Amino acid sequence: MAVSPGVFSWDDNSLLLQLKDGLGDDEIEVIYVGCLKEEVHLSEQDEVSQILLDSFKCVPTFLPADLFTRYYHGFCKQQLWPLFHYMLPLSPDLGGRFNRSLWQAYVSVNKIFADRIMEVINPEDDFVWVHDYHLMVLPTFLRKRFNKVKLGFFLHSPFPSSEIYKTLPIREELLRALLNSDLIGFHTFDYARHFLSCCSRMLGLSYESKRGYMGIEYCGRTVSIKILPVGIHMGQLQSVLRRSDTEAKVKELIKQFCDQDRIMLLGVDDMDIFKGISLKLLAMEQLLVQHPEWQGKIVLVQIANPARGKGKDVKEVQAETHAAVKRINEIFGKPGYDPIVLIDEPLKFYEKVAYYVVAECCLVTAVRDGMNLIPYEYIISRQGNDQLNKLLGQEPSTPKKSMLVISEFIGCSPSLSGAIRVNPWNIDAVADAMDLALEMAEPEKQLRHEKHYRYVSTHDVGYWSRSFFQDLERTCLDHSSRRCFPSGFGLSFRVVALDPNFKKLSMERIVSAYKRTTTRAILLDYDGTLMPQASIDKSPSSKSIGIINSLCRDKKNMVFLVSARSRKTVAEWFSQCEKLGLAAEHGYFLRLMRDAEWETCVPVADTTWKQIAQPVMQLYTETTDGSTIEDKETALVWCYEDADPDFGSCQAKELLDHLESVLANEPVTVKSGQNIVEVKPQGVSKGLVAKRLLSIMQENEIAADFVLCIGDDRSDDDMFEVIATSMTAPTITQNAEVFACTVGQKPSKAKYYLDDTAEIVRLMQGLASVSEQTLTE
Repeated sequence: MAVSPGVFSWDDNSLLLQLKDGLGDDEIEVIYVGCLKEEVHLSEQDEVSQILLDSFKCVPTFLPADLFTRYYHGFCKQQLWPLFHYMLPLSPDLGGRFNRSLWQAYVSVNKIFADRIMEVINPEDDFVWVHDYHLMVLPTFLRKRFNKVKLGFFLHSPFPSSEIYKTLPIREELLRALLNSDLIGFHTFDYARHFLSCCSRMLGLSYESKRGYMGIEYCGRTVSIKILPVGIHMGQLQSVLRRSDTEAKVKELIKQFCDQDRIMLLGVDDMDIFKGISLKLLAMEQLLVQHPEWQGKIVLVQIANPARGKGKDVKEVQAETHAAVKRINEIFGKPGYDPIVLIDEPLKFYEKVAYYVVAECCLVTAVRDGMNLIPYEYIISRQGNDQLNKLLGQEPSTPKKSMLVISEFIGCSPSLSGAIRVNPWNIDAVADAMDLALEMAEPEKQLRHEKHYRYVSTHDVGYWSRSFFQDLERTCLDHSSRRCFPSGFGLSFRVVALDPNFKKLSMERIVSAYKRTTTRAILLDYDGTLMPQASIDKSPSSKSIGIINSLCRDKKNMVFLVSARSRKTVAEWFSQCEKLGLAAEHGYFLRLMRDAEWETCVPVADTTWKQIAQPVMQLYTETTDGSTIEDKETALVWCYEDADPDFGSCQAKELLDHLESVLANEPVTVKSGQNIVEVKPQGVSKGLVAKRLLSIMQENEIAADFVLCIGDDRSDDDMFEVIATSMTAPTITQNAEVFACTVGQKPSKAKYYLDDTAEIVRLMQGLASVSEQTLTE
C-alpha cells in the first residue's frame, strides 16, 4: 500500500472515534492502540506508525493476515461472539468443537497488543483502558509486565449466564484475566450479574456492594464492577444532521414516502443471526394480516448492514431475509407499493440518519445484542434542527415525536423506559406493539420522545467515558501504597496485594523464638486452620492429637483451641488432650483443661430469640437445597456449604437482612461467614478467649514472652486485635515475640500468613518437636 497521510482516516463506526471526543480533555493525553484493516509491509511499518502517531495519536499493532484471520474471524467471531450471545460452542452451526489453535492465535494477538502498549506508556502514571471481548486476556499480560498498572476493561457485548459460559473450555483463564483489571465495566446490570455469578460459581469468589459500588475480593485486591450504558457522540450526529447531503436525502425520502401518504417504519440491523430481522418481517406480515387497514399505508424499510463475521450462517440469514421479503411483498404488494423495502448494501452514515429523520417508528428486535445505539441515534435524529423541521413541514415550536419498539434483550432497553418493549420471539406481541406505536395519541408520542431525548442527550459518550475514567482513578488511588507480588503461571497469573507489613511467617524465626522463650501462650483456631475447610470428616486426626499433646505437655506452654463448634463436639474430639484449653461457640464456653468445669466468658444468655430466628432459618432451609441448620446451645447457624454456590450466596444475603430485621430488638448479633449465617449473643467473640487466656496468666503473675495466634477467617481477626493491643499491656513482656498468623494470602488483621493448613500443621509439628526434645533433655 502507498504510505501517505491521505491514506488514513478515522473509521466513522469505530468506538475509538466516539471516545476521541469523549476524553477530549486538554489535561489528558489519549493514545489509541489498535490494528489496521489492511496488512502493511514490514518495510513500511515504521513510517506508517510515525504518521499515525503524529496525525492521529494512534499506535498500530501489525498483525500478519493469517494470524488476524484466525484471531478475529476464527476465535472472536466463531467462539466468543456466539457464546456471549447464548449460542453454545458445540452447536453444529459452528462446525464442531473448541478449536485450540484459534485460542492460541487469540492469546498471541493479546500478547502483541501488550508489547505495543508497554512501548508507549509510563506504567507509574498512565491509565490503560481495554475494550471488548477481543482483548479479554490483555489485562493478564499487562499486569504481568507491571503489577501496579492502572487498568480498566469495558465489555461491549452481553455476558452470558453461568450455564452458558461454563461450557467454554478456557472459562477460568478468561475470568482470571479480567480480574487482573482494576475496574470492569458492563452496559447493564444483567451482564454484570452474570459475570459475578460466574466468578462465584467457578472461582469461589465473593462480591459485595459498598456505598453504591460493587466489588469482587480477589487476592487482596478489590476489583470494582461498574454498570454504565454507553452513549452516542452527540456532536458527530448533530453535525451530520446539518449536512447538505443529509437534507437532500431527507427531501428524497419525503417525496418517496410522505408525499405518497405512506408511514415509514424503520429497521437498521447487521445481517447476522442475532439481530432478529426475519422475526421482524414475520411481525410485519402478522400486522398486515390482523390489521388490513394498514395495507397500502405503512412501509417497513429494513436497512441491512454488512455482517461483521463470515460463514454459512450469515449466508443463510441473508437468503432467509430475501425470501421473506419477496413472499410478503408478493402477498400484500400492489403496483407502486411494496410493504417492505430491503436495503441490503452498505449505506453512508448520513443516509441512515436521513431515514431516521423521516421514520415514524424504529424497530429493533434483536434476539440478543450488546448495547445497540440505533435507538439513541433515531431519537436524536427525530429531534432534528430548524432546517429539517422546515422540510418536514413542522414549526420550530412544534413538539417532536418518536416511537420505539425494542427487544428486551438489547443493552439499551433498561435505559429507554418510554419504548414499547417486546419479546422478539413472540410474533403476535411484536405485531401488536407495532400497531400500538402507530395508533398512539400524538401527545403521548411527544411525551415519550421528550423523556428519551432528555436522557440520551445528557448521557452521551462524553458522560460515559468521563464517568468510567473517574471511577478508574478512584479505584487506583491506593496503588502506590500497595505491596504487590506475582503469583501463578501463564494465564493463571495474578497479583496479590497485601498490607505493606503483611508477610509470610518464617519457620526459622518462629522456631528460634520458641526455643528462646519460657512463657508461651498459643491460640489455635480449628476449622480451616488445623483442618482444611474442604474435608468431609472434620474430626481431628491422630497426628493432630499427637502434636497438640506434645505442645500441652511442655510446662512452658498454655495452649487453647478456639472453635465455633459446640462444646459437646469439641469435648468429644479432644477428649485425649488432658491439658488442652478449649473454647467453644466462638468463646462463649471455655474450660482450662479436660477435667475443669466449663465457664462462660459473658453472662448466661437468654435464648428465647431462637423461637423467632429458627422458623426464619427453616423457611430458607426448605427453599435452599443442600442447606442445613445447626442448633447450638447459644447460637443458631445456617450453613449452605453443600448448596448451589450462587443461589446459596443469594439466599444468605436475604436471610441476613431478614434476621437483622426480626431480631433488631434482641441481644444478639447476626453475622455472615464462610458459607454460613450465624446468630449469636452480643459481645461473644474469639477475642474474649485471648483476653481470658492472658488474664489467667496475669492472675498467676506470669507475663507471656511468646504469643502465637493462628486463624483463617474474619472471626479470628478479633483474636488478632486483642493480641496486637496487648503488646503494650502488662500481660505480655516488653520484648515478647508475638505472631498473629492467618491461613492464605488475604486481607487480615494478622501480620503473618502461611499458605495452607498443611503449612500450619508442619509449623505446629516443628514446635512440638522442640518441646519433645526439651522434655527428653
